[in-house]
Amino acid sequence: MDFYASLSATLDELRRDGLFKSERPILGPQDGRIRIADGAGGTRTLVNLCANNYLGLANHPEIAAAAAAGIESHGFGMASVRFICGTQDIHKALEETIAAYVGCEDAILFAGCFDANGGVFEALLGAEDAIISDSLNHASIIDGVRLCKAKRFRFANGDMGELEDRLREADAAGARFKLIVTDGVFSMDGCVADLRTICDLAERHGALVMVDDCHATGHLGPEGRGTPALTGTLSRVDIVTGTFGKTLGGAMGGFVAARRPVIEMLRQRARPYLFSNSLAPAVVAGSLKAIAIAQGADDRRARLASQTKRFREGLTALGFELLPGETPIIPVMLGEAERAQSLARELDREGVYVAGFFYPVVPLGRARIRTQMSAALTPDDVETALGAFEAAGRRLGAI
Repeated sequence: MDFYASLSATLDELRRDGLFKSERPILGPQDGRIRIADGAGGTRTLVNLCANNYLGLANHPEIAAAAAAGIESHGFGMASVRFICGTQDIHKALEETIAAYVGCEDAILFAGCFDANGGVFEALLGAEDAIISDSLNHASIIDGVRLCKAKRFRFANGDMGELEDRLREADAAGARFKLIVTDGVFSMDGCVADLRTICDLAERHGALVMVDDCHATGHLGPEGRGTPALTGTLSRVDIVTGTFGKTLGGAMGGFVAARRPVIEMLRQRARPYLFSNSLAPAVVAGSLKAIAIAQGADDRRARLASQTKRFREGLTALGFELLPGETPIIPVMLGEAERAQSLARELDREGVYVAGFFYPVVPLGRARIRTQMSAALTPDDVETALGAFEAAGRRLGAI
């Protein structure tokens, strides 16, 4: 019973410190506006500013129809890992399609990008190698690096001078192979990695480059091909990881794209791939349709950019502290966890659905509300959200 008492005490402490995370059921599909229960037996509709639904494809009828057709033609699930009896023709088609989309020779599917990042390092690198990682990289990269025996070096977010220092240290430590790994778009801050300089430094020091492009594939760069395409480094990045669970339909599933020997080695050694079920046919078929739509969705990308510009300018004019950037991720900085949660509750009252982010998701004292624009939002939705931020912010003294 001491074990359960300890858990209960820790949970109580999280509640007291304003760090306890709660989940709110959505009554229907993900979209620009969503329905939730009102607590009195009815429902409320809110403007949704906290989904990764950047192009608004999560409730796209063509994707839903493709997913249904995938079940009809290929069944509900594979009931197996890939190398035993779990690969279908559509799995191979999705791998070929996503590889071509992000500019790589080949790709391999995972249950999620967390699994992709969790499996890539251990399968490719050993104790004689080195990984040089940005300090704000996603938790999946951090966990994946921990599973690998390679030497670990970390540089401050976006600090190219410190990156070069770490590369020199890796050389001094006798590293055989060196891999620089970075988020393409940093999910909590919304800034884009300086891939041009990173690739320059990699070439100067004989290193490989890996980019986690989860918050970019589908909506950033020409045809939504991601941050390497956006920054002109498409042919210079060695490994790209990403997801189908955000812009590309929003279901689930991740991938690693790279040169063919890298992918073949992951098929042999990546544990999350070897010991996890194949993606369900509905997810595969829907993701194939989502890529096709995203590639030709310049109209949606233009709408997304316009809404991002308007919302950022509006929040700035109201006096909120924002992190600088141009991506659809617009963090509103509040500092303390309870302050972020209080603003989220007030915005809920005003008809806007957001979430507070706080430790351990972000550093202590850097709590925020991460707002995210979507092509599913209308101009009226954006103006409604700005009005809600003004009313809630003034009530709390945040502006």
